[in-house]
Amino acid sequence: MNDTPASSPWTLQAYAFLGDGERGALVGPRGEMVWLCAPRWHSDAVFSTLVGGPGEFLLGPEDHWNVWGGSYDDGTLIHVGRWVTGDAVLECREALAVPAAPDRLVLLRRVRAVRGDARMRLRLEVRPGFGAHTMTGLRQERGIWSAHGGGLRLRLTGAADATPGPRGSLEARFTVASGRTRDLVLEIGTRAMTEEPDPERLWEATARHWARAVPDCSALAAPRDARHAYALLNGLTSASGAMVAAATTSLPERANTERNYDYRYAWIRDQCYAGLAVAAHGPHPLLDAGVGFVTERLLADGGDLRPAYTVTGDVVAGERSLPLPGYPGGTDRVGNRAGRQFQLDAFGEMLQLYAAAARLDRFDTDARRALDVAVAAVERDWMRPDAGLWELEERWWTHSRLCAVAGLRAVARDVRGRAARDWDGLADAILRETRRRCLGPAGHWARAEGDDGPEAALLLPLARGCLPADDPSGPRTRRFIEERLARDGYLYRFRHDDQPLEEAEGAFLLCGFMMALAAHRQCDPVSAFRWFERTRAACGPPGLFAEEYDVRQRQLRGNLPQAFVHAQLLEAAVRLGADEDPGQSFRS
Repeated sequence: MNDTPASSPWTLQAYAFLGDGERGALVGPRGEMVWLCAPRWHSDAVFSTLVGGPGEFLLGPEDHWNVWGGSYDDGTLIHVGRWVTGDAVLECREALAVPAAPDRLVLLRRVRAVRGDARMRLRLEVRPGFGAHTMTGLRQERGIWSAHGGGLRLRLTGAADATPGPRGSLEARFTVASGRTRDLVLEIGTRAMTEEPDPERLWEATARHWARAVPDCSALAAPRDARHAYALLNGLTSASGAMVAAATTSLPERANTERNYDYRYAWIRDQCYAGLAVAAHGPHPLLDAGVGFVTERLLADGGDLRPAYTVTGDVVAGERSLPLPGYPGGTDRVGNRAGRQFQLDAFGEMLQLYAAAARLDRFDTDARRALDVAVAAVERDWMRPDAGLWELEERWWTHSRLCAVAGLRAVARDVRGRAARDWDGLADAILRETRRRCLGPAGHWARAEGDDGPEAALLLPLARGCLPADDPSGPRTRRFIEERLARDGYLYRFRHDDQPLEEAEGAFLLCGFMMALAAHRQCDPVSAFRWFERTRAACGPPGLFAEEYDVRQRQLRGNLPQAFVHAQLLEAAVRLGADEDPGQSFRS
């Protein structure tokens, strides 16, 4: 491909995210939509400028002499971009319309001239297949543009004055008079569109959806951020119940190191993190969605459960490269090798999710059957080396065993029944053997059998109550991790040989929130709030978190937005905002 991207990329914290549960888009400060896969999360991109390909939807000020900003409407994924030019103030309200259909997206963009006339530039180039296809048959009828290509159809309403450009693109310059608005609606799907869209009706339905989807969070720590986390998790969750790990692929965690992955799939573990965060707050459709998706996959695949699936429940394809330049420092690839690993900790997280659902009376017969499958898998395989949370080489990872213990304890306590004693007995056996193999002579937990280094992942099972409250190894492990893996108030995962922490990778934002939860569990509220506040500061103006944070440069690293970071933020906001004893949620 010799297409030249229309826009050079920004640092990741500059991008806003739009999501409707079935797909997501990234929008830059110029009003350029640079990333969108259609019709589903794991489909090929139609806008791939973010990773060096062609295709984007630019809608921004014609005057390049401007400063930009923007924000989300509270508790929604309705984003409002704002620009101040030399003689005007203008806004662009944008959202993927919801409720959404899996085979068709509806993108809403509304330009408003706040003060002075808004002179706008529009450029639309839809390029399916990561740019491999162009849209053909471009025509206008009654002011509506339509075209088709790459198995997709598009329709653009509100740009009757646009003119065709090369490769099936559309371009326009137009002015919105001071105080007035102009609506544009872009539809992309697999079938022909018939009924003409009504922008006002679509905006009203979208606002109603978000009002129902995001609950009141006024009693939580950081209420606005907690509502934003709810919105993000909703926007990443399909009608199938599956939540993708992130909206993007190939955004590098470290420049030119080949550490870039495709996260447009549903990881069972991440799904459980989100469900547990929501359950800590109370019953919510996101909890039901997570339980439903996990249950369906467990009953279908049993102990051979995969770590990740597409949102349709299909197998994740192996990795392959794309013929694109990539985001600077990265290389483009789709698919993910982790889809075929064995990860024991995911079974422990599922058990914890089922226990939380049972506490809230959201536990049906199918979930009960699936729970038995999960317990049987743990009983069969807990001695087997696994790839662990970080998807590394197969070893006897301590975190995986302690997660299984926490899950078994939780279901024994909250699901009850005749098997509860057996579940507790299995938890005792796993903990006893893990203590023998992985508890170091200094009294803190080692990273793995034969590796006594620090491991931040251990904080989560400690926060979940895998150990008795008076077990001294919990506080000792937290102190050991903080001493060895913390820098400038941020936390790293583990040490990479003898490299300085900040040179090997970025701080892991998931781990910072894990530390806040562990400190809260161990009745250290000052440390808990310190870690919570420091970690939640590691985002850009749109309030989105990636997987890693470059502490020195204050830059986001990795795919965006990262679901499990937002999930852990939400759970920490719930726990830290509660008046209850920290251990209450983990006791009968």
